[in-house]
Amino acid sequence: MPLSTSVPAIEVQGVSRDFEGKLALDDVSLRVGSGEIHALLGPNGAGKTTLIRILSGLTAPTSGTIRVLGIDGAKAGRNLQRLIALIPSGDRTFYLRLSGLENLLFFGRLYGLTFRTAAARARMALNSVGLADAVDLQTARYSHGMQKRLAVARALLIQAPVLLVDEPTHNLDPEGAERVRGLIREAAGSGAAVVWTTQRVDEIRGFAETVTLLHRGKVRFSGTVTQLLAHAARRTYLLRVRNGQVPSSGLQAALTAALGDEGTITTTSGDPDGCVLSLPEGVTLGEALARLMAAGFQILACRDERPAIEQAFLQLTGEGS
Repeated sequence: MPLSTSVPAIEVQGVSRDFEGKLALDDVSLRVGSGEIHALLGPNGAGKTTLIRILSGLTAPTSGTIRVLGIDGAKAGRNLQRLIALIPSGDRTFYLRLSGLENLLFFGRLYGLTFRTAAARARMALNSVGLADAVDLQTARYSHGMQKRLAVARALLIQAPVLLVDEPTHNLDPEGAERVRGLIREAAGSGAAVVWTTQRVDEIRGFAETVTLLHRGKVRFSGTVTQLLAHAARRTYLLRVRNGQVPSSGLQAALTAALGDEGTITTTSGDPDGCVLSLPEGVTLGEALARLMAAGFQILACRDERPAIEQAFLQLTGEGS
C-alpha cells in the first residue's frame, strides 16, 4: 500500500482502556508521520505496552479511535496486522525447537510471503541483525540478546510501513542496543513510521524526533525532544577545580558577578576539589565556565550531575525533588 503524505501514518484520538474499573490509558492522543521515530516514554505501569497492544490490534480500546495509514483500526481486521510489524518486549514469541531461519520462514509464510521471498528476506534480515552465523542454531540456544535481535529481524521481514517497538534494548549490552537502534533508524529512513517505547530517558536524545510522555495512563507531554528538555527547570553539573580554589565563596562571587543571583555553586561533602554548579534555563554551560575561568578559576573536569532530559522527565511526572 503506498504511503500517503496527507495523513499521519498513525493517529490515536482520545484512546482510553479500562481494566476492571482501573484506567490503564486515559484519553491518550498522538500522531506519528511516515519516516518518523516517535518515542513513547514513561515509567513502568505508565500504559506504554497497553497502547502498543491497542495499536497492533491485540487489545481493543474501551473508547477512542486509532487510524493506521488512514484506515480505521476497528474496521481493519487482519489488514491492520499486515501494515504493522511488532517487536514485543518479551522473548517468548518464537518456537524454541526451530532454528532462527526456520522461525523467520514460518512467520514470513504466515504473513503471506512466498517461500522463495520469505527465504531471501529471512537471510537478509538475519545478516542485518548480526545473526548470520546462527541461522541454523536452535532458537532455544539463543541468548537473551540474540532473541531480541531475532525479533527485530522478524519485524524487518515484511517491510511493514509501521513499526511498533516495545522496549527492545532492555537488558541489552550497549553494542547490541546501538545495533538495534541503527536498524530502526534505517527502517525509518526508508519511510516506516516508528513508535518506540522506553523508560530510559537517555535513549531518546539523538534518536527520536518526537516524544509522548505517559504517566499513570495520562499524557504528560507531547512534542519534540527539544521541547521536552525545556521542562528541565535547572541543570546541575559536577565540577572539579584546582586544589586551593575552594571554598565556594570565591566561586559563587565570580558566578554572581557574571550571571547574577540565578546561578549557584556549592561544595561537595568529602571532596575538597569538588563543587556543584546549578544553572537556570537560558544560561549555557559554556558561558558559565568561561566566566569562571576568566575570573581565574582553573576547572579540571565537568560532567552532568543529572542529564537535562532526566530532569525534564522527573519534572513532568512529579517525581522530581
